Amino acid sequence: MTKQEKVNFTIDKLQELYPEIPVPLDHKDPYTLLVAVLLSAQSTDVRVNKITPLLFERADNPFDMVKLSVEEIREIIKPVGLSPMKSKGIYGLSKILIDKYNGEVPKELELLEELPAVGHKTASVVVSQAFGIPAFPVDTHIHRLMYRWGFSNGKNVVQTEKDAKRLFPKELWNDLHLQIIWYGRDYSPARGWNLENDIITMTIGRKTVLNQYYKTKKAAK
Repeated sequence: MTKQEKVNFTIDKLQELYPEIPVPLDHKDPYTLLVAVLLSAQSTDVRVNKITPLLFERADNPFDMVKLSVEEIREIIKPVGLSPMKSKGIYGLSKILIDKYNGEVPKELELLEELPAVGHKTASVVVSQAFGIPAFPVDTHIHRLMYRWGFSNGKNVVQTEKDAKRLFPKELWNDLHLQIIWYGRDYSPARGWNLENDIITMTIGRKTVLNQYYKTKKAAK
């Protein structure tokens, strides 16, 4: 297979498996998505989805959020981890949204990245999922699979994002980044990986990855 044939195969298989693409984090608008994505750093979507209803019951907009203290926010979000940093970030960005943007979440990636505790990945998720602007947020699943599939060198997420944007058509970015995440969870996890279930990696995977998989399996017997 040529590189382009591998890309086309991947796109076709992902669209076949995930014609309807659920959004991992529960939210109702750009603000609640922004907060949920911030909370998901070094946590799981399942855990975040259990905590956000409790937080959003108290404050689901920046105006209500700043009525809470940083400590009150921290107490609610403790189970997701990194609560000292995240609570300050949520309070701080809420205040800035009120002061600079009339309580609205800006659509521009650069403006989002200026908000407290909002990095490039978080901003990319928001512009993609809340506003439909093409972006390719790279999480651990995408980073792992882009390497396994031979589409990136696995050096860092910055390079992986560049490679994904170069290989995949821009009009597919918003769907593809979610499809790859779901595929990684369902068929190509970091742990408990069964290559026989992972049709994409079996078909186009990097030879060194496949060889290492079989060596590990053989050694485990």
